[in-house]
Amino acid sequence: MDQETFYTSEEDYPNLESEQNITIKNNYFTKEFQQVKAPWLDKELILETGKWAKQAHGAVVYKYDKIVLLATVCAEKEPKEGQDFFPLTVEYREKSYSIGKLPGGFVKRESKPLDHEILISRLVDRPIRPLFPAGYLCEVQLLVTVLSADSETSIEGHAITASSAALCISDIPFLEPVAGVVVGYFDGKFYCDPKREILEKGELELVVAGTENAVTMIEGSAKEIPNDIFVQAIDFAHQKIKEKIEIQKQLIEKVKPIKREVKLKEENKKLKEFIWNYAYDLIYTANQTKDKKKRATKIEEINKKTIDAILENINVFGENIKIDEILKDSKNFLYELEYEVVRKTIFNEGIRSDGRKPDEIRDIQIEIDVLPSAHGSAVFTRGQTQSLGVVTLGSGNDFQLVESLYGEEQKKFMLHYNFPPFSTGEVKKLGPPARREIGHGNLAERAIKAVLPKEEDFPYVIRVVSEILESNGSSSMASVCSASLALMAAGVPIKAPVAGIAMGLITGNSPDEYIILHDIAGIEDHYGDMDFKVAGTRKGITAFQLDIKTTGLSIKILKDALIQAEKSRNFILDKMDEVISKPRESLSENAPLILSVQIDTDKIGELIGPGGKIIKGIIEKTGANIWVEQDGKVMISARNHESALNAKKIIESMFVKIEVGQIFKGKVKRITDFGAFIEILPGKEGLLHISKMSPNRINSVKEVMDVGDEISVAILDVDPSGRISLINKDLQSKIKKPDKSYRSDKNTKK
Repeated sequence: MDQETFYTSEEDYPNLESEQNITIKNNYFTKEFQQVKAPWLDKELILETGKWAKQAHGAVVYKYDKIVLLATVCAEKEPKEGQDFFPLTVEYREKSYSIGKLPGGFVKRESKPLDHEILISRLVDRPIRPLFPAGYLCEVQLLVTVLSADSETSIEGHAITASSAALCISDIPFLEPVAGVVVGYFDGKFYCDPKREILEKGELELVVAGTENAVTMIEGSAKEIPNDIFVQAIDFAHQKIKEKIEIQKQLIEKVKPIKREVKLKEENKKLKEFIWNYAYDLIYTANQTKDKKKRATKIEEINKKTIDAILENINVFGENIKIDEILKDSKNFLYELEYEVVRKTIFNEGIRSDGRKPDEIRDIQIEIDVLPSAHGSAVFTRGQTQSLGVVTLGSGNDFQLVESLYGEEQKKFMLHYNFPPFSTGEVKKLGPPARREIGHGNLAERAIKAVLPKEEDFPYVIRVVSEILESNGSSSMASVCSASLALMAAGVPIKAPVAGIAMGLITGNSPDEYIILHDIAGIEDHYGDMDFKVAGTRKGITAFQLDIKTTGLSIKILKDALIQAEKSRNFILDKMDEVISKPRESLSENAPLILSVQIDTDKIGELIGPGGKIIKGIIEKTGANIWVEQDGKVMISARNHESALNAKKIIESMFVKIEVGQIFKGKVKRITDFGAFIEILPGKEGLLHISKMSPNRINSVKEVMDVGDEISVAILDVDPSGRISLINKDLQSKIKKPDKSYRSDKNTKK
């Protein structure tokens, strides 16, 4: 029943109140408040409906500890005229007030979604989309809003579960409940919906969604975990998913929603039979064309010929036939025919549209150092999929500041994925990165992140860009390969090369009848049942993403797919090793040199100087960039390597151990009646008394030196306050070394 519908009397629906928990108020039916409470992990999970957002077609308030989510869903009554696809929109939004803070930036309100909000929107979308009934084409909008949050607890699994609950208690057709969980693996133990600390310290961050009987979506990253740990994690997740689904069932039982009827158009059997007889053999032959564009052209020509033949025999398909309906139905039947041809050819003959066997990988070509000015570059080509990976290295203050419910993060590794329209031979408007580009870039970024060097060993900000030059299947996994190659070419000391592969699936009539496909092309992704992307090193898995078009995937198929994916991944790594197998010993000459000097924290002010005078002087003199961190680490970077080395030398010299008898070549900075102040090190001066300037008596300092002159001096004395007395180098034989010496930095590290 639609809550927005007004009724004039109760007699219109005499049994509605008792059966559906509905009351009449001011001639308007409203659902009564319903609540379910159940233990979940170590706390209580609460689902509520009928109190907030009552005009939505489905609304659930989801509460767990400090987390409060509002999931709402609305759907149009009828599909738009001529619409032949299912328009589902999923939006996940976080409110800054949910953790008691003001939005960052100039405008103090939430605006466009941040990348992580887009990524969670995708995580919610993917498991629920296959669970709408076939043929349901009404526009659906699902909104998940974070009203209260715990900055320490992962939220993705809760968002998926809240979305499912809202759909299940609405009048919108939805096949069955789905739930999501986040799984961490730390110290040999699995954790469900864990604290962020577990995910950061552990070896696995896994998001799993599923129905009561099967897994429907997987995404996450790992630190080179083996297949068996991954499978155990999936099984652990599915058991927890069942518990969340049981809680949803309790709410559904209380609400007892009446679902809208899906009005499916009666199939024109004569038209379908005509198309099958006319076009089957033609499409079967065209399907064996290896080149993507040529195949598409042939299919398009066959479809046009088929439509022409239909129009010539229009009277055969019934009386008073509308041309528009015939054309629309014909388009759908031709799609179904191509779907059948592609799948049956693979399943019955073991041959794919490009002539490959199920376990065969397309030809691989690799180039490195293709861009002379870049810090690192590589092109990875697999069949008709091609990625240009480009590495840029920056200094420590080039990081990206990322704000989320978990706080602010200085992001020092970024992988950006670009999918221009020419990569598929299309004409499209260019704009900001779409959801798909953000999602694919995030997946590739997770795959590479596990093998990056520690920041203390490699203090660079790293940006990798994958430019997709050609696409026909798994450009995200090609991005993993090109990124890995480009990083090694740039001399970034990654632990091991990383490769990625996309696995597909064609199922038969029973759960035990299936064929797993290696390195799927676009057509196999489109018409197949699974897109399972797995990336990793020879040691183990680093990232993964699973999407399916069926209602679920068994653990048996998942295990089989993982075993076969590992075989293909190692095959690709072998090909990569033939070109470059490990990082180069030195960085690209185009990359900036970054050096560090450690000083005591109480000496930071001495380095910076009054109003930044000292550090600005070093920057101006050397041309290097210098920034000081709170722990006393001084970072130096410059594209001109000599500039960075000079700056480091100056800073180190400022904090060297000063001892009596040491000789320095200093510069006269000031002259007084009693002597001259000589700068022996940047920011450090000593007094050369007039009596210590010459073996002979002099009446004025200017008799022997002037401001700006350089003079060799020796350390005569350092008093307990650090004041330095100097003597002319030629008179150093008169120096009497004291027992104590002055050291400005006791813990200087070179």
